[in-house]
Amino acid sequence: MLAKNLARLRKRKGYSQKYVAELLHISPQAYHRYERTDDKNNEPNSENLAKLADLYDVTVDELLGRKSVQNDPFEDADALMFSDKEGFDKLSEEDKQELKDMLNDQLEYWINKKNKDKK
Repeated sequence: MLAKNLARLRKRKGYSQKYVAELLHISPQAYHRYERTDDKNNEPNSENLAKLADLYDVTVDELLGRKSVQNDPFEDADALMFSDKEGFDKLSEEDKQELKDMLNDQLEYWINKKNKDKK
């Protein structure tokens, strides 16, 4: 889950792997391994986890895929958006989270695009 979250958040911010690696003072290859696998041997140390959380404006718990300390805006949205969608309740929690992340990314993209169009 950490690897997927790191890649998703980096892309959302528009950062390259090289840029993030430079901020962490590690090689681009080392950062690439953070995003490539959830292997415990390739995870960032606690100092870099904290830096990444700050960089992406999330908590370390969110990076690790744990329940967010902040209110999840999708908790109420589940009932509103998905209650009438056949089969949603049968999805695994991981699949539901992946769908929510995808929708959130699309919403953020759309809002940014609309704001740029207004300028």
